[in-house]
Amino acid sequence: MGKSEINISNNLAAFIKDDPFPNHLGVKIIELSPGYARVSLQVQDYMTNIHRITHGGLVFTLADVALGIASNARGQTAVAVSVNINYIKASKPGDTLIATAVEEHLGRSAANYRVTVEDGQGRLIASAQGLVFIKAGKSNE
Repeated sequence: MGKSEINISNNLAAFIKDDPFPNHLGVKIIELSPGYARVSLQVQDYMTNIHRITHGGLVFTLADVALGIASNARGQTAVAVSVNINYIKASKPGDTLIATAVEEHLGRSAANYRVTVEDGQGRLIASAQGLVFIKAGKSNE
């Protein structure tokens, strides 16, 4: 997730680069702007459940990463307080999943996001709604 892959500020690039769990999983940022993010991940064998399909926790994590970076892209601290996800279709090892978070409403202390997770062919895997709390001030305060 280096600076060459996306066009964002150095401070935000450092913030994302230091996010250990998504980095460990191999999440890549495709697009990022205030209130919007697209991230991807290739599903590996160890990311499956007992049915050998992608674990729901992984799908949720990818949606949560998109939500997290979209909601923090203005430089303020935003944290999820509620996320509801609906699983639509299964995916499997080898599939590339793409999560897109779009801000639907921005208030002074809260924002609402719509998040979709699709496979590489554009088929809907999951849809989610997320509510974030926005802390007053910038993330480095």
